[in-house]
Amino acid sequence: MDFKAISSNVADDFEAVNSFIQHHLDTDVPLIREVGEYIIQSGGKRLRPLVCLLCARAAGYSGDKHVNVAAVIELLHTATLLHDDVVDESGLRRGRPTVNAVWGNAASVLVGDFLISRSFQLMVALEDQRLLEILSLSTNTISEGEVLQLINCRDPDTSEESYMRVIHHKTAKMFESAAETGAVLGATEGRDQAEAFATFGRHLGIAFQLVDDVLDYQGDVEELGKNVGDDLAEGKPTLPLIHTIRSGSPEQAKLIKDAIRTGGLDRLQDIIHIVRDSGGLSHTVAVAEEQTRLALAALETVPESRYKEALQTLALESLKRTH
Repeated sequence: MDFKAISSNVADDFEAVNSFIQHHLDTDVPLIREVGEYIIQSGGKRLRPLVCLLCARAAGYSGDKHVNVAAVIELLHTATLLHDDVVDESGLRRGRPTVNAVWGNAASVLVGDFLISRSFQLMVALEDQRLLEILSLSTNTISEGEVLQLINCRDPDTSEESYMRVIHHKTAKMFESAAETGAVLGATEGRDQAEAFATFGRHLGIAFQLVDDVLDYQGDVEELGKNVGDDLAEGKPTLPLIHTIRSGSPEQAKLIKDAIRTGGLDRLQDIIHIVRDSGGLSHTVAVAEEQTRLALAALETVPESRYKEALQTLALESLKRTH
């Protein structure tokens, strides 16, 4: 993805978000400051705040409050990653050791809690009831998604419908909220306009997660920043596996079900070949393509601008990701 070209449309805004985050991670508690600096240095594309910035400008917003909102969204997202890595016992993210791998689970959870509480402080400071409603609902929905994923973990009988519900709650909701809050600030066409942007963000987020699912079986550790097969090792029944269980032979289905139950990677290469040959990856890509089509369709009523074009490009390029 040519992320630099897309983000160049809001380059000054994007830099302001980075500065805002650095400023509000400052604290007189040394451990929080140390972990905060580590998180910032770990990089990441910051796609969710980018979506917020682009949607605000595409909706006609000319102020600077969207910078604060975008920063809150990134802080909330980072907090979920810190908690995720503890739950999943992950040791690698974006090519670097996770916070829990370096400082331990307690520090990772507690700094995640700090980021959430700081985010709510910043939300209140916005003095906008609708923004607060959107962001607080998003936080709650994501928490529900985490629990839904926990319920599905090690369950090879998870349905495609159940899994899609998980990724809507856990991943897509933050994209949806990023887009909607940006549009609310612009409010050029009232609530209908905001709902169109929210729909775009929701389908973009689902597509983004589905591409991640595919990369877990055909990506490269150097590009992914995590180990291939991590989802399987964590017992997560993602869409490629769900489809393969449904469409593969009884022997293939049993192999994958056993691997989900145990988190076993002993036959990872065999499973990768089965998932590819049974159409698990192609099915997942097809669903991601349909979600991208729905995302683009949601923007049809949005007035033409370079910001709308950047959003369209972002959706299309997300399908081509290698990491």
